[in-house]
Amino acid sequence: MTELSKMEVDKILTDGDLDGVMCGAILLRVFPKAEVIFGHPGELKSGLLDDIVDYKTIICDLPHHPNCGVSIDHHHSNRPPPGDDGSNRIWAHSPSAARIVANLFEDSIEIGDLEEALYWTDKLDSGDLTKEEFLSQEPMIWIGRSLGHSVEFSLKVMRLFSDGLSPGEVSANVAVSEVIQKLKREDEDVIEIVSERLEIVDRLAIVRMHGLGVRTNGYAVTSLVGEACDACMITHGSYGGGFGMDGDYPLSASFYTNSFLHPDGGIFDLTALAKRFDPDGGGHRDACGCRIIPRLDGSLGNDAVLEDDVEMNIREWIKIWQNRE
Repeated sequence: MTELSKMEVDKILTDGDLDGVMCGAILLRVFPKAEVIFGHPGELKSGLLDDIVDYKTIICDLPHHPNCGVSIDHHHSNRPPPGDDGSNRIWAHSPSAARIVANLFEDSIEIGDLEEALYWTDKLDSGDLTKEEFLSQEPMIWIGRSLGHSVEFSLKVMRLFSDGLSPGEVSANVAVSEVIQKLKREDEDVIEIVSERLEIVDRLAIVRMHGLGVRTNGYAVTSLVGEACDACMITHGSYGGGFGMDGDYPLSASFYTNSFLHPDGGIFDLTALAKRFDPDGGGHRDACGCRIIPRLDGSLGNDAVLEDDVEMNIREWIKIWQNRE
């Protein structure tokens, strides 16, 4: 770990969700001059970030890149293959990537003040959350839900945590509070949209959210559906969309186990859905995602994704789900 803390690092490439933001908050204490860049798993795996990744780059909560200085991750689908020498890769079973980073650098920097934030990050990222907790006013729940508002906002939250503020103090920050309050006001509208677009097939809740310019998550859907589903599938993104937190994502789908009903793990490995057609799809067994693939030929190519492609993907995922036994 002494060698890690002495690395020459000028870039921290991390996911834009709560886990990735907390990874960045810790690493900024070790490498305060590093530039933080938010990336998307598909963006990294498809080569769109090749130009910025080099031996001075630390990658967190994202797929491994061979040119990086070191990558730190916990996603099931990013586990090193057999025979990998692990020379620039740190992977571990962990409720969050941020917990791995904290353990790696706990002897180099003070991180005790981040324990409350890390506790909730572990719970949120691993599905170890009760319905009551998700629907509560707990600051970390709403901080996590607010991330993705913009790159600047996520950087703001990251630096507040890195500076030592507690979850309550971060959520009370004027800039953060404004976004959270706006999110709370819009929450009823999003719930109504989800309700209108909800379909349940063989205990799989399906919500078509693509093309709407709004997003939701597995916790929100499964808290609404309750015990009527074992897992959910949510489509999102926009036709013609591209990667980037401030823009529209490509047409994609996310899959989540109903962790409120199955707190110890779902009845099916959902990565079987995420990796079926998109070679860059994946994530956790109980929370993962992929892009919508045109014609289901296994390659996006330059073809535009059409509505028929969305429905074709959904039909095939339903078949896989129905054959889960």
